[in-house]
Amino acid sequence: MFKNIIFDLDDTILDFTRGEIEGVTKILKKNGINDIDHGLATYMQVNDHVWEMIEKGAPRQELLNTRFSKALSLLGKEVDGAATERTYRQMLDHNFYTISGSEQLLTALKNKGARLLVGSNGVKETQLSRLQGSGLTKYFDDLFISEDVGYSKPDKHFFDAILQSDPSITPENTVMVGDRLQSDILGASRANIRSVWYNPDAKENEMGYSPTYTVANYSEMAKVIMAGA
Repeated sequence: MFKNIIFDLDDTILDFTRGEIEGVTKILKKNGINDIDHGLATYMQVNDHVWEMIEKGAPRQELLNTRFSKALSLLGKEVDGAATERTYRQMLDHNFYTISGSEQLLTALKNKGARLLVGSNGVKETQLSRLQGSGLTKYFDDLFISEDVGYSKPDKHFFDAILQSDPSITPENTVMVGDRLQSDILGASRANIRSVWYNPDAKENEMGYSPTYTVANYSEMAKVIMAGA
């Protein structure tokens, strides 16, 4: 069994997508967008590009402050990007949705003596609020959030910070679990850490790198983690 498991949070343990859709929908309606499906698709396209840039090392908050102004501009509306981002952030801070079965998985791993770590690129205040509100804080032994680390996944330095935090955490006894190939899986590979790609929607891997393991559900994930290292 892997002794140390680094968990991504959004859409791996916490149901970020559900809260995201609710929050963005409210903002679209507030700004007079009637075609919500088109509005959501436009926002998601802009947001994906924003996070791609952040994962490449671009300034986080500057980019986050542009995603609503850019998306709504494409929809024919002009808004204050930074103010709208603050409104959205308040909504996300209260998104306590978890993926069904996540708490049972964390409980099982803790009962087996695993050390559970958070490895997240999310905004620190939001992630801490959501972990506390969802009742999952108690399962994690340490939190590594990019704002504190100074680097974002997939930068190798993000994972180096985790490995250097405790001599008992090594590439050999550690695994990274996450839903994003571009950050979780690539970053783990750069740090020579094995990885589990949580892929419940059976997405195609079109990247030039592969996870160590691919799982579709928590049952498969538990088996992989408990059989590893």
